[in-house]
Amino acid sequence: MLAFIGASLVVWAAIANQQWFDQHFLPAFFVSRQTYVAIETSGRVAAAVIGLVVLFVVRPRLGRVVGRHPLLVVNAIGAVVLAFVASEWILSQLHAHAAAQEPIGQEPRRRIDARLGWTFVPSRVAHHMEGGRLIEYAFDAHGYRVRSSVDPVDPDRPSMLFTGESMMVGEGLTWDESVPALVGAALGVQSANLAVSAYATDQAYMRLQAELPRFRHPVALVTMFAPALFDRNMDDDRPHLGAGLVWQPPVARWRLLEILRLLVRYRNVETIERGIAGTRDVLRATVELARAHGATPLIVVPQFAPEPAGERLLRQRLFDGLDVPLVRVELENGWRIPGDGHPDARAARAIATAVIARLRVHTVR
Repeated sequence: MLAFIGASLVVWAAIANQQWFDQHFLPAFFVSRQTYVAIETSGRVAAAVIGLVVLFVVRPRLGRVVGRHPLLVVNAIGAVVLAFVASEWILSQLHAHAAAQEPIGQEPRRRIDARLGWTFVPSRVAHHMEGGRLIEYAFDAHGYRVRSSVDPVDPDRPSMLFTGESMMVGEGLTWDESVPALVGAALGVQSANLAVSAYATDQAYMRLQAELPRFRHPVALVTMFAPALFDRNMDDDRPHLGAGLVWQPPVARWRLLEILRLLVRYRNVETIERGIAGTRDVLRATVELARAHGATPLIVVPQFAPEPAGERLLRQRLFDGLDVPLVRVELENGWRIPGDGHPDARAARAIATAVIARLRVHTVR
């Protein structure tokens, strides 16, 4: 068995070239292409070294130990099995779903939601140091980010709705610096920020389905999608939409396996193909839902320049032939919050400017 494991590691290190990695590991928004390649190369080298050590050091020495002390080996194996069982039980008590995990002290705070996975804690004001600044996050009774706790969203007023994840939330930005606030101020229409941190595209759509009927006069719907965040669309350890946009509960797995899946983001080709098809369906359905309620839809695709070839190919596969209104916004790579990676105030202004230009061609009442 050890010989097989060692040989497998060495063979994998030899055949797993950059083309193989690009096929199975998707672009990451918070990790540069250069860093990603360095990590992958280090993984290959480590696998080769471990494989050789197992073959030529561990295997012969362990063989001698087994021959001299078989009971000791049995006890060691039993201890390892019990350790795994205990770890699994402890981890299962920590959180309902791996996808809803958030670092201790992270703001804005989230809470478990049976249908969506998680939402922001409503009716709450919090402050958090980000990029060297103290940022205030205020949420109304429906969990929408607002300017202040005394200024909730009024669903009876004409409103522009914004969906997506942390970039649309405006993490690391003041309310006035966020895209929804900038667009609303420029067009003189109330903005309703429905975005929730760490959402996948289908979660944003499900939240829109639940919240849109509350608004009497939805004027526009702006949703943000970054190809470099596409990987999270294939996570199934949270409530998600399956084929035909049918709601599916989280897939139950061993917690240790879930942690491994979070750390090693390997995707097989079939999973990626399903993810692309599903994402196209969700984006199309988002546009149709907005139009059905009389709102002008717009999909915003932010991209930090220069766009890597892998991201460009993924973007083309996601949007080519997809008849949806979209605007692509190129951002300077340095327009990120220091030590965080989210778009900074300059990037938010660039995104808002593009959105404003597109929406101004429509009548806003």
